Amino acid sequence: MMLFDLDGTLVDTAHDLGYALNLQRVRHGLAELPLEVIRPYASHGSKGLLAIGFNLSDADDAFADMRDEYLAIYDQVLTRKPVLFDGISELLVTLEANNIPWGVVTNKPRRFTQPLMQSIGLLARAACVVSGDDAARPKPYPDTLLMACKQAGVSPQQCWYVGDAERDIQAGKAAGMQTVVALYGYLSETDQPEAWGADQTIQAPLDLLAFVNLKLSATC
Repeated sequence: MMLFDLDGTLVDTAHDLGYALNLQRVRHGLAELPLEVIRPYASHGSKGLLAIGFNLSDADDAFADMRDEYLAIYDQVLTRKPVLFDGISELLVTLEANNIPWGVVTNKPRRFTQPLMQSIGLLARAACVVSGDDAARPKPYPDTLLMACKQAGVSPQQCWYVGDAERDIQAGKAAGMQTVVALYGYLSETDQPEAWGADQTIQAPLDLLAFVNLKLSATC
C-alpha cells in the first residue's frame, strides 16, 4: 500500500495556504508576502505559516487567537486553487490499475481534509483518509499511520509512506513502514532530508513507479 502526506506531497496547496496568510496580513496592516517566501512553510501548518507571516510562535500569547483567525480565513479559500503535483494523477491510476491501494495521512484537520480531497476528486478513490485530529497524537507520532493501516486492512510492513517533512519520516519509521522523502515538496533551505533516515528519496512523483514495479516483480 502507498500512503501519502497531503500538503506538499500529493497536492500543491501552497497557493491557497499563502493566499489565506496574505489576507490575514493585509487585515493586520501588513504587506503581502511573495509565494516563494511562504511556500517552504506550507507543510508546517498554521504554526509554520504564522511564524513566517507574523513572527509568532506557539509560546506567544497572541498565537491562539491568530491561529483561529487564520484557520477561519483558510476555511473560506481552501478549494480555490489546489492542484495535483505533476505526475500524481498518472501515479494513482497506475496504482489502481495494479490493485495497489493508496491513501492519505495528514496533520491537516478533518474540517479541511475532507472538502479538499472532495474538490480534487480523490476522496472516493482513496482506501483511507486520516487527518491529524482523527487520533490522539498526530505525526511525528505513528498513531494516524497505524489508524490508516487498520482502516485499509493492511499491516504497516506492507506500506510505503511518502512525505515532504521530517515528521513524516519519523512517523513512518515509528509505524514500521518504508519511508520516502518527496524532494519536490515544501522543503526549506535549512531542511536536511538526507539526515532524516528515510529509505528512499524521490525528485518527482513518478519516481515512485520504480517501487511499484519492484513490488509487481516480486509477486510474479
